Amino acid sequence: MNPQRVLVAYGTKSGSTAEIAEWIGESLRESGLDTEVRSAAEVRDLEGYDVVVLGGGLYAGRWQRDATRFARRHHKALATRPVWLFSSGPLDSSANERDIPPARGVARIVKRLDAREHITFGGRLQEGAKGWIARQIVRSGKGGDFRDPERIRAWARGIAVEIAKERSAI
Repeated sequence: MNPQRVLVAYGTKSGSTAEIAEWIGESLRESGLDTEVRSAAEVRDLEGYDVVVLGGGLYAGRWQRDATRFARRHHKALATRPVWLFSSGPLDSSANERDIPPARGVARIVKRLDAREHITFGGRLQEGAKGWIARQIVRSGKGGDFRDPERIRAWARGIAVEIAKERSAI
């Protein structure tokens, strides 16, 4: 039996969400899953993928545009596969302290895709950030790296366990 092929797709503005996607991909590979990590903007079709993990950075309460477009463009194909979603964004420790529900637009995507789960991880905004608002946030002392790599990897391992259970039930 061939290993499940997993696509981890992401939408990012400054690279923080891309790093989260890479951490997820590494954990899935370590769990024995054939995993590819790609920018959501680069993915043309889902042929050959059995499972999709899609993530987007949150900006002003909205998912990064490439992640939203990916969900809309591929919604029919995503409806035939297990899908997990993640967001990154809070610039504080709140995402590590409690479950943060998805932003309104992301909640609609969760429902439309019948996603297995959505989780929010802390974000990162550091010196050199793009955009006037982002630079102002950093200058005001509210920037930083609030991601928890172990929590992210543990979530990915949970996905791998769920996939393995479903495969063994077949």
